Amino acid sequence: MRYRKSLALILLAVSSLLLATGCRDSRTIPVANGRPQITIMVGGLEKVIYLPAMLTQQLGNFERNDIDVKLLGEQSGATAETALLTGDVQGVVGFYDHTIDLQAKDQCLRTVVQFADVPGEVELVSKADAGTIRSPKDFRGRNLGVTSLGSSTDFLTQALAGQEGLQTSDYTRVKVGAGQTFIAGMNHDGIDAGMTTDPTVAKMVSSGDAQVLIDMRNEQGTRAALGGLYPAASLYMRCETVDSHPEIVQKLVTSFVQTLQWIKAHSPQEIAAKMPSQYAGGDPTLYVKSVGDSISMFNGDGLMKREGAENVLRILGRYSRNVKPVRDRIDLDATYTNQFVEQALKPGAQ
Repeated sequence: MRYRKSLALILLAVSSLLLATGCRDSRTIPVANGRPQITIMVGGLEKVIYLPAMLTQQLGNFERNDIDVKLLGEQSGATAETALLTGDVQGVVGFYDHTIDLQAKDQCLRTVVQFADVPGEVELVSKADAGTIRSPKDFRGRNLGVTSLGSSTDFLTQALAGQEGLQTSDYTRVKVGAGQTFIAGMNHDGIDAGMTTDPTVAKMVSSGDAQVLIDMRNEQGTRAALGGLYPAASLYMRCETVDSHPEIVQKLVTSFVQTLQWIKAHSPQEIAAKMPSQYAGGDPTLYVKSVGDSISMFNGDGLMKREGAENVLRILGRYSRNVKPVRDRIDLDATYTNQFVEQALKPGAQ
């Protein structure tokens, strides 16, 4: 009797453990009607640098690969990574550099598909200050706009200034977000210069309210500004999610690779036409221009280039206060993988 009672307790404990494990898995990637239910936070749904996220949905590629994906917009990459770490979302479309920054804090994030080899960012200078700010050397004493402190635009701003010998105490980084809040900050003397993306760049330049100071929407401009490639827009996830659900990650990656290939085969006009109409902000012509100005940033295959990853680590190792003290123990191989993209690119995989 005692034996049967002990056995029953053991079986109950095992059942409870299996049930709890199942709940953790379902919270990580829930499944409904046999299809994974994935929530991805995007660091600005309307930003052209993250266009592959919404375009993948618009093209039906998620559905084609038998997954349901919900996209959430969030203007700050730093906020998006917090949502990922707390389990509120299963993936983030944001800058690759967050995976290195978080590893410095003993957190493991991994990029599974790389959209671009360059940031797609532009440093704008207000029309009032264009005559006195001609390069990062002139940032001393200035207010510089970033999405938020700890964001990728913050890292890049520090890198541009640091390469000219400036310390963070020599200028002020101001959180201005993106889109209309960025425009308001520049037009109302909140910032003298700032880092942003299309379509905000196209709006401010076409209106005459700002000028391009540094253009990192292409390889040439990025190499000149940062000394090499700087892979940015990507899909990254928690390492344990990637390791526990490789078959679901593969569906996600294949969906995005299909979109990147579609982008390379179509014009800015065709791409803009697939996006939600509200993204044009009432000016479809200007939106097509903003897509055309930035679209070359996308690499077409989703592969991470080792050269780019190493350059990101080099820059963060000099200018990120989180990474700098532990730069020598950062394991780049843990921050990204090409295995899912390589599978998606095999003949017949799509």
